[in-house]
Amino acid sequence: MTVLDLPSRSGVPRSSVRDPVMDERNRARIGYGLVVCGLALLPWLVVLATGVLVDSARESLTWVGLDSLEAVGLVTTGLLVLRRDPRRTLGASATAALLLADAWFDTTTATSGTDLISALAMAVGVELPLAALCVILTIRGLPAAPARARTKSGRRRPCPHGADAPPCG
Repeated sequence: MTVLDLPSRSGVPRSSVRDPVMDERNRARIGYGLVVCGLALLPWLVVLATGVLVDSARESLTWVGLDSLEAVGLVTTGLLVLRRDPRRTLGASATAALLLADAWFDTTTATSGTDLISALAMAVGVELPLAALCVILTIRGLPAAPARARTKSGRRRPCPHGADAPPCG
């Protein structure tokens, strides 16, 4: 039994649960893609931890911490996608925020020249597309809003809690 074969909490096998958000082909592509991207950050974390690219140990720790959280978020979100777990929206939204912050800090702290060009290339080519994918996973994974109740004439029904209450569904 692998991590991907763990039984669901409801006792229903995950393979029999149909995912309303994405088909099987896209689910596997997205899930494994996110896991691979997260694992691909591991060699980069080693480079950052050695302090070759940064000026101080504190700066190295900052970048290692941020990129480690991104790696954990990408792998976690990928595994949750593969398991058809609705909690993937939580991981995807947190990972999107981390990726956006990383793109912002990379580009704003880069010095001019090759550092800025490589920061922009990483932001445009990797971090922002991954963040967009995570945002899409978050939005598509949210439950649909309930339909508002209407009368036969097409008007909304009055709120049973009174006019002073917050608006009803």
